[in-house]
Amino acid sequence: MQRFYCEAILFDLDGVLVNSNANVERHWRLWSQQHGLDAEKVLHISHGRPSMETIRLVAPHLPAYEESKQLHQRVALDFEGVEEVPGVKALVESLPEGHWAVVTSGDLLLAPGRLQHVGLSLPKVLITSDDVKKGKPDPEGYLKAAARLGFPPKNCLVIEDAIAGVKAARAAGMQVIGITTTYPAHELAEADARIDTMSQIQVNPQFTDGKCVGLEVLL
Repeated sequence: MQRFYCEAILFDLDGVLVNSNANVERHWRLWSQQHGLDAEKVLHISHGRPSMETIRLVAPHLPAYEESKQLHQRVALDFEGVEEVPGVKALVESLPEGHWAVVTSGDLLLAPGRLQHVGLSLPKVLITSDDVKKGKPDPEGYLKAAARLGFPPKNCLVIEDAIAGVKAARAAGMQVIGITTTYPAHELAEADARIDTMSQIQVNPQFTDGKCVGLEVLL
C-alpha cells in the first residue's frame, strides 16, 4: 500500500474523471483526414495538450486558433461515448469542498458540459485552457489551481493520465499519480505512482475542530 498526504487533489479531466478518449480520438481522426495528416502521429501528442498547441506542432501551416475553435465546437456538442470513469463519483463525493480542483486542456465550452453529462458536480476551482497562456506540459494550470484553492504547490497531489500532464505536475513541484487509461505505465514513469483504475484510490479527510486540515490518500 502506498500513502500520500496532501491538502488538495487536482484532477485532469479527460481520461481521469471522464472517459472521452474514443470521442476525442474520433474527432482528431476526422480532422487529420480532412487535412491529410497522419492521425496516429497527431493522437500520440494530442492527449493532455491544448488543441491549439497540438495543431501548431503537427500543422504549423494552418491557422491554429480558427482550427482549434472549430474543433472544440464540434467536440463540445458531441457526448457520444463520453462516460464517467468508474469509481470517480464516489471518490469526488468523499472530498471536502475547496480541497479539489480540475485542471484541463479543454476550454470553458467543453469542460463543464462533460462533468455535468456524467453527473459530477462542478468544483470550486476549474482551470481550463481559457485560463492559461501556456498549456501542459507547462505547469501554469496546476500552479494557478493551487493558488486559487489557497494551498502551496508542494501540498497538492495531481492525478493525470497523460505524459504532458505528468510533466506539468512535476514541473509545478507537486506529487502525481498516473492512471493508465490513455498511456501504458512505462510512459508515465515520471509519476510517483501508477494505477489502472480510480477505484484503487481511497481518500481519508483529516479533521481538526470540524475543519479539514489535510487528506490521506491510499493506493
